Amino acid sequence: MPNFSIRRPVDSVVRRPRRRPLVVVAATTLALAVSACAPTASVRDEAGDRLLVLTTFTVIADIAREVGGDHVHVESVTAVGAEIHGYEPTPSDLRRASDADLVLENGLGLEAWFDRFVAGLDVPTVTLSDGIEALPVVESVGVEGEAPPSDDLGAPNPHAWMSPAVGAHYAHAAAEAFAAQDPEHAEAYRANAERYAGELLAVGETLTAALAEIPAESRVLVTCEGAFSYLARDAGLDEVYLWPVNSEGQSSPRRMEAAISTVRDRQVPAVFCESTVSSDSQEQVARESGSTFAGVLYVDSLSEPDGPVPTYKDLLTHDVEVIIAGLTGTTGAELVNSSATQPASAGAGR
Repeated sequence: MPNFSIRRPVDSVVRRPRRRPLVVVAATTLALAVSACAPTASVRDEAGDRLLVLTTFTVIADIAREVGGDHVHVESVTAVGAEIHGYEPTPSDLRRASDADLVLENGLGLEAWFDRFVAGLDVPTVTLSDGIEALPVVESVGVEGEAPPSDDLGAPNPHAWMSPAVGAHYAHAAAEAFAAQDPEHAEAYRANAERYAGELLAVGETLTAALAEIPAESRVLVTCEGAFSYLARDAGLDEVYLWPVNSEGQSSPRRMEAAISTVRDRQVPAVFCESTVSSDSQEQVARESGSTFAGVLYVDSLSEPDGPVPTYKDLLTHDVEVIIAGLTGTTGAELVNSSATQPASAGAGR
């Protein structure tokens, strides 16, 4: 598993009363936006005496709910299926942020709008990715020099939560953030994080174990977008993709040809694509390389409660099941389910 330690990201966070009036915002436009839609009582009333936590997207929201339990009320700025990178916050979002006790973000450049969003608000913020070993956006294996370079190359890859070990880090970081704001329930937050981190790590260890017998030459994860670098690192897989992070328009004939050649030459049995983009290009890679298109993977958003990935753990489990089934020809679901009764040591993710 990745070798990093938790760095507590809340040392500078100052506790403040749970219930407070709207802050006075220095920026005129922000003040107008907030005052134009003063907070209704519903969210604050629903939170009651619980910590009111606002997160930037649904994955972090679910982590926060698992860690916070009954002591935290969690809201997400972006809705299920929303585009995160270029999201434009609304006055309603500003209202919720100004009334929150704590705001959690992923960081690593995922939320390009975040600094502007919280500027002038008297709200503690925590970046859950602080302290991890961030991976840079690099060119796909086999594509180096074969396609136009991406502007994102060298920047941090923001999709760190796709590593179960990093997810465990996020859980512990959230627990410390909650404990700093609500010391009365600190033990509960830390216990929840320890339990939850163990469950996440077990999913990752199942993937690593299931892929152990695949020959080194064929240990390749082929996706549409380069959003799986952290998961590929954990599982010891090379990563091939058709475009770098959030850059579908940068797919090109040369990039496609390089991917097809790599899949064919390394006899990769299956390729995959993210649920939020068209799989047409990846299905072409499968056809022309003699591989198989093995299904869709989820990354940036959870589904609705009745969908395939209503929780973060479900998202990881789904992706691991699909990858195992595609690369080994076995039933990934059976392997993942059998590991659920043997959770990993949560300390490995700290």
